[in-house]
Amino acid sequence: MDNQSAPQKPRSKKPRKSYRKPKRQEDASQNKPESGAVWSIDDFQVAEVEGKVRFHDLNLPDRVLKSISEMSFEYCSEIQAATLPETLQGYDLIGQAQTGTGKTAAFLIAMISDFIDYPIEEERDSRLARGLIIAPTRELALQIADDAVKLTANSDINVVSLVGGLSYEKQKQTLETERVDIVVATPGRLMDFARNKKVLLNKVEALVLDEADRMLSMGFIPDVKSIIRMTPHKEKRQTMLFSATFPKDIQNLARQWTYFPKEVSVVPEETTNKNIEQVIYSVEADQKWPVLESLIKEKDNQRTIIFANRRDETRDLYERLKDAGVNCAMLSGEVSQDKRVKTLANFKNGRIQVLVATDVAGRGIHVDGIELVVNYSLPEDPEDYVHRIGRTGRGGESGKSVSFASEDDAFMVPEIEKVVGEKIRCEYVSNN
Repeated sequence: MDNQSAPQKPRSKKPRKSYRKPKRQEDASQNKPESGAVWSIDDFQVAEVEGKVRFHDLNLPDRVLKSISEMSFEYCSEIQAATLPETLQGYDLIGQAQTGTGKTAAFLIAMISDFIDYPIEEERDSRLARGLIIAPTRELALQIADDAVKLTANSDINVVSLVGGLSYEKQKQTLETERVDIVVATPGRLMDFARNKKVLLNKVEALVLDEADRMLSMGFIPDVKSIIRMTPHKEKRQTMLFSATFPKDIQNLARQWTYFPKEVSVVPEETTNKNIEQVIYSVEADQKWPVLESLIKEKDNQRTIIFANRRDETRDLYERLKDAGVNCAMLSGEVSQDKRVKTLANFKNGRIQVLVATDVAGRGIHVDGIELVVNYSLPEDPEDYVHRIGRTGRGGESGKSVSFASEDDAFMVPEIEKVVGEKIRCEYVSNN
């Protein structure tokens, strides 16, 4: 990504926050929970720590701070500390960041704070979206929507998710009966509703494009271009674009879609997270299952994801683990979207210990506290190795990845090491 600083130019839509009047004193009754007690910033004490930015330091609305305190956030992550001072002033943003860095909260806090600071006073068509977030996968969109609901819990801002694979009729009914404030969507389903005027995008104030590089690789850019043409001109909206990588095509699109953007890059020097301990087990193909069973039982109660390359292999592993008494579930393309959503929710809340998945879930699982990732078969694309093991070691926590290499796929190891930029410790393992 080009890191040259962009020129600063005020947006015609409204003044930057730096030129706004001082933050208003919010009505204490707006912070009153059902119990009747009034919430105060005094209830959210966070010590000043050198080198860390507190959410207190960002002049956020009290209702946003209350939601942040309920989510047990205290200090900004690196991407949040780097972007929020800019986006809260209304600047467009081009951000380079991996998953697990806190970028979702970064763009949600900016959007929600702006909508609270500048409420719509007059009556408006309930179909008119104020905020639009586009993500490439259902899982990511639903995760963003879940975070948005938590961050808007103390305001009257409504969040609607529009994703493929879930009931069209239910989503249509939601649009017909609820006010649309923030829409979180995948491109295809959003196009369906926008073309049919079930949701209107011509008054969008804030637009977020998340994982833009993946939208490019999945072929969604034509739909995204059509959607963006339905929104106001870039001078009249705030646009935040995030991508893990910035190939030329994404750089060109970012320039087309943003207006004098600030550019922020938060990319670790290592391709893979330094908090992840990586090891490759050299095993005979017929020993992979007994070694896996032994590993899972040894790591009892650890939240674990096991990746396989094919649906049939995933199904076989799931059934073997279940027969072995392991609390597990399966996530692959053959599982219906409703079931996938429930499975992810159960995995997140601890009802499921082990998830067996194909790469359909490689970037879609954003769950903290995953302690172990197992590559039962090495991925055919070395880049997928990085995405798989990136499910652990999130949020500064430590994690471990174990990859099985047999005579069928050991030739992939040098390619994987080239991508991660280091030699991976290899151990010969026998179950005898």
